[in-house]
This record gives sequence, C-alpha cells and structure tokens, in this order.
Amino acid sequence: MDIFCIGEILVDFLPGAETGSYVRHAGGAPANVAVAVARNGLKAGFCGKVGDDDFGRFLIEELKANGVVPMCGSPCDHAATTMAFVTLTPEGERSFTFARKPGADMFLDIDDVKNLHFETAKIIHAGSCSLSSEAAREATVYAMRLAHERGQFVSFDVNYRDAMWNSDRKEAQKWIKQVLPLVDFLKVSQEESCLVEDGNDLAILEQEYQIACTVETLGAQGANAYYKDKKIFCPPVPANCIDATGAGDAFWGGFLSALLFQGLQCGGQPSEEMLYQAMAYASAAGSLAVRKKGAIPALPFKNEVMDILNVSSEKDKCKK
Repeated sequence: MDIFCIGEILVDFLPGAETGSYVRHAGGAPANVAVAVARNGLKAGFCGKVGDDDFGRFLIEELKANGVVPMCGSPCDHAATTMAFVTLTPEGERSFTFARKPGADMFLDIDDVKNLHFETAKIIHAGSCSLSSEAAREATVYAMRLAHERGQFVSFDVNYRDAMWNSDRKEAQKWIKQVLPLVDFLKVSQEESCLVEDGNDLAILEQEYQIACTVETLGAQGANAYYKDKKIFCPPVPANCIDATGAGDAFWGGFLSALLFQGLQCGGQPSEEMLYQAMAYASAAGSLAVRKKGAIPALPFKNEVMDILNVSSEKDKCKK
C-alpha cells in the first residue's frame, strides 16, 4: 500500500443535462485524495463506512472503479449516507446545499481501523472531517498515533467546513491541536488556519510544529500554493467550467503522489526542494481540477498533470 486514507465519503448531486435532473458523483476529501493518488498509478486504500443503501453501494463501486481499495468492510445499517446537493442559480452559478442526517458526519469506528493491516503504507492521510464525531475521532487518532510511532509519514487536511456542522470552532481547535504532534505535513489555507490557531498566525504553527503548507483558494485564476517563503503558481487550463468540487483534493492527492515519486519512504522526511517540486505538481493538478465539473471526474490523471507542467515549462523557456 502506498497511501492509506481515513475519512469521509459523500455523494455530490450535480446538475444534469436537463433542468431538475442530477448526476451522482462520489466525493469527500480523503476519498477523493485516495482516488487522486490511484490515478497517479499508486496503490491507494480508503477506510470510512457508508450506509447499506443504494447510495452507499454506489460510493464503494465508484471508488473501486477509480483504482481505490475500500478497506472498511461492507456498508452498515447504522450509517446514513452523507450528501451534498449542488444546484444552479438563475444566473447560472452553482449553489451548494449540504444535507447531513443525524450522526452522518463520520461512520468510522475503532474496530474498522484495528482490523486493518496498513503497516506497509508509506503515507497515512486523514482529514479534519474524521474528527467530527467521537467514534471517528477515536479511530482516526489511533491510526495516526500508530503510524507516527512506526515512523510512517502522516499527512492531515484541515477543512474549514468540517467544524461548522456544530458551530463550535473551539472544539475543532482542541482536537486539531491534539493530532498536530502526530502530523508530518499539514494542508491548511489561510482562511482555514483559524481552526488551528486564533488570529490566522501560521508562523506559530511553523515554529511550534515545524509543519505548514498553506494553499490559497484554487479558482478560476489558477492555483497558488505556499510553503514558508516559497510560492508556486500554476495558471488554469482553458475549459468551459470555472469551478468544481474536488480541486483541493486534486491538489493534495497530487502533492502526496509527487512525494512518493521522489522516493519518500516510511519514516523519510522530504527536503524543502522535494516539497517545492511536489507543490508545483500539486498546483497543476488543482488548476486542472477547477476547470472541470464534478468531484471524482475533476481529479486528473498523471499524464494530464504532466502535460500542464510541460506547457508551463515551455512557456518559461520562451520567456528566457
């Protein structure tokens, strides 16, 4: 196993070709990251329960079809599938309405993780969504601590939206700060940093934990990624759509994949040059994703990312 992701699965209902029609796509940040990694030709596993219903089965099949190994066992009766409804406004812009059934934030429990054999994984990845319920929190912290003690590389994705379900930022801060000592690398945007440190002071994070990766919002202008004093920009790819879910997941999946391309092994710590190159690769992946519709369909394949990087490289040569 190259990368093992722990987190949430949801369904995106995107506008279909006809008014009032919707197309289902699998989503959820850790699940999408696993797909992005698999599309880079790496072996990815995912753990996170889904409901034993039509949506749950659809989600599992979507992951499998995209090269991910679902490692959470069969769907269960007590899990309700999380859904995100996406509609179009009269102006043609996308409108998001998130619908969560009670207790549907995260379905993971400690037995799911304890029954898994992920000691061979080079990277363990989790998202803040998996800290949103007590059972999931216990399982996620257990997996992260175990990986940390083994010397495996641990990554973590902070999502501002995840803490807003209960409107309790202080609670989110408490749990995120508890897992930070277990994390080797963190993805957090400037806007999301308030969930980690009041005042959005990422310099405190860098000094205290020696981990920080800030990613500016990926949008129609392209992708801007920051690591300490380094900034990476990748222009958007011309297409018909200027927004998409899955863009941040494409970035993070591309980033982790690039670290493995460069030879990161269990217990290894990437150099600043490795991180810079990985973020350049990830920025290209995110820039491509924001120009596509959908969640999983927005996650690019390795050859698509390389095409963008080659084009950018050729432009730089012309300028010189």
